[in-house]
Amino acid sequence: MENKAISCKNLTKQFGDFKAVDRVTFDVEQGEIFGFLGANGAGKTTAMRILCGLSFPTSGEATVAGFDVYKQQEQIKKNIGYMSQKFSLYDNLTILENIVFYGGVYGVSRVDIKIRSDELISTLGLEKEAKKLVGELPLGWKQKLAFSVAIFHRPKIVFLDEPTGGVDPVTRRQFWDMIYQAAESGITVFVTTHYMDEAEYCDRISVMVDGRVEALDSPTNLKNKFQTDTMDNVFYQLARGAKRADS
Repeated sequence: MENKAISCKNLTKQFGDFKAVDRVTFDVEQGEIFGFLGANGAGKTTAMRILCGLSFPTSGEATVAGFDVYKQQEQIKKNIGYMSQKFSLYDNLTILENIVFYGGVYGVSRVDIKIRSDELISTLGLEKEAKKLVGELPLGWKQKLAFSVAIFHRPKIVFLDEPTGGVDPVTRRQFWDMIYQAAESGITVFVTTHYMDEAEYCDRISVMVDGRVEALDSPTNLKNKFQTDTMDNVFYQLARGAKRADS
C-alpha cells in the first residue's frame, strides 16, 4: 500500500444504518490523474473527506501519501493540497497576500515563499495584478490562482472537488493544462467533476453509485465496455440505477 499515492481496501463510512461509503476498494498511482465520479448522493464527498484526513472511516483500510487514515490524519493534511468550487481565497486580500498567507499556513519557509510567489506570479502572468484584490478577479482567474495556491507547498497529492464549476469552456481547458503540468511534476491529482468531457482527460476513472465503486478503468476501456463513444453515456448507464439522492 505504501507505494501507492492512495490505497483503499473495503473502506466504509456508516451513519447509523446508512452506509455512505460501502466497502470501497481502489488504488491511485503516483503522478496519476484520477477521476472520482458519481451522482449526488453517491458518497464521493464522504469518501473524499476521509482521504483528506477530515473524517474517520467506520471500517476498512486506507493510506494517503503512505499515511494511515486512522492514525496519521495530521501527516496526511501536510502532504496534500485541496481545492473546490466552494473553496475561496480571501477576496479582501491581494493576490500576493493570499499566496503568502497560504504559504505560511502550509508551512513553507519565508525564503521559499518569496522565491515561489515570484515564480508563480510570473508563470500566471499576473505581475501587474499582484497587488490587486482577489475579489476583483474574474472567476476563471480566481480558480487558476486557487489551484496554484493548493499546490504551492508542493504536496504529494492534490484533491480537486468540482474545481471548474461555473467557468467557461476555454478557461476549463486552460485549467486542465495546469492539472497536466502538476501531474508531470509528480503530483497525484484526485479530481471530482460533473463535466463528462473532463472525465476524458483523466488517466483512470472510478464511478460511484450508492456508496460503491461500480466501475474503474481508463475512459477508453470504459467506453468500450459500455459500447458507447461518450463518457456521458457510460455515466448514465451506471447512474440510472442509483437509489439514493443525498450523500
